Amino acid sequence: MTSAPLTADPHAAGLAQLVGDDLAVPCVDGIERRYTNLDAAASTGALPAVASRVAEFVPWYSSVHRGAGFKSQLATQAYEDARAAAMAFAGRGDDRDDVAIILRNTTEAVNHLAYRLRLDPADTVVTTVAEHHANLLPWARLCRRRYVEAAEDGTFSVEDVTRVLDDGPRPALLAITAASNVTGWSPPLDAVIDAAHDRGVKVFVDGAQMAAHGPLPPGADFVAWSGHKMYAPFGAGILIGPRGAFEDGDPFLAGGGAVDLVDLDEVAWTAPPEREEAGSPNVIGAVALHAAIDQLTGLGWDRIRAHDADLARQMRDGLRGIPGVRLLGPGPATPTLPLAAFTVDGLPHALVAARLSAEHAIAVRHGCFCAHPYLMRLLGLSPDEISRYRDAVLAGDRRAIPGAVRASAGINTSPADIDRLLAAVAAIAGGAPAPVDYVQDPRTGDFRPAGEEPGRGGTDGAGSVCVTG
Repeated sequence: MTSAPLTADPHAAGLAQLVGDDLAVPCVDGIERRYTNLDAAASTGALPAVASRVAEFVPWYSSVHRGAGFKSQLATQAYEDARAAAMAFAGRGDDRDDVAIILRNTTEAVNHLAYRLRLDPADTVVTTVAEHHANLLPWARLCRRRYVEAAEDGTFSVEDVTRVLDDGPRPALLAITAASNVTGWSPPLDAVIDAAHDRGVKVFVDGAQMAAHGPLPPGADFVAWSGHKMYAPFGAGILIGPRGAFEDGDPFLAGGGAVDLVDLDEVAWTAPPEREEAGSPNVIGAVALHAAIDQLTGLGWDRIRAHDADLARQMRDGLRGIPGVRLLGPGPATPTLPLAAFTVDGLPHALVAARLSAEHAIAVRHGCFCAHPYLMRLLGLSPDEISRYRDAVLAGDRRAIPGAVRASAGINTSPADIDRLLAAVAAIAGGAPAPVDYVQDPRTGDFRPAGEEPGRGGTDGAGSVCVTG
């Protein structure tokens, strides 16, 4: 096996390097190429400072709260410092009586909030068709929903939101994303939040996709995000909301650490946020999240957003200019995060993604990105088409499931990385023959190189069509 030379500094134009950015991986032609991760919208690698902070903390790890030992008290301080950093990161000052609950991720945060709001089946939550499943399914199991529809380009206006807010009984909540994980488009959040508050409606914002790219909306009543999308992949997420929302009633999880007093027939819950964090918390995840917050704050949102804007323009304009490629989402006049979902005429999305990986060492995501309703609209599928695909999936055949390819960049991405993606997509879309045969698994819909080629990778049966988006 031979190795292609790596450039001396392949990330010179990126804002930062991540742990593992210098790795090379084998491709099907026997050559090792630098692994180019363009799947940041799903999950990011760790910033070196985050990994270092974790390594420094591990010898001092101990249980938090109520431990009398020195290490326990040090760990407790680190955990609470992370909570305070999360509050500041979300723009929550001393003028608001909010709490930050440390959880696993945004999905857990939405489920947690849905339970704690004590929604009745007769209650209504307004959300949008552009949401990740994490901001759809928890509400669907508890109450009625009204949906804000999107235009063909995947966007909607403040007026579209207010029309749905006003179309029926006043909803208990508006649940809305800060940025789409499919198109990278951000709704006009400040105006939407103001409009909801004018109507006496509280707002939850899913900040998972935005947290690594820009400020979270301080006006939202509730906000949640995940460390694994902002360079702290150690299993911590945050839910922030008014203390009063968590002071009464049973917590989402019952157990040790959430109580002041327990008898066999009685329990007295402790005050929030500890009330909401039963069991031994993920102290290392909290420490990592704090380190990532420090790093992003040190870089500054102006630098990050300028970097994002340049990469988004390069990626989306480049893809838009490749014959046979259809870019989903808004046009060039609408800014987005550095993210692009696209299809290639005549080729399954799963095959395009497999070829980018196996032949070019470029990691992207394919499928529906845990946003089925939104993607079906962006693809323009008819109800009959959706019904046929649904029947096939229920029968265990995912070979023809609709979807797209998504490339997404982060602070470690350089313009050279985007050029590499565009050249590879142009070659594939232009009919460049695959150097090996690919086989498709009907259970997952995924393609992999046939045989034992070096770039085959992966394991049979672990599909990627609808994993976390």
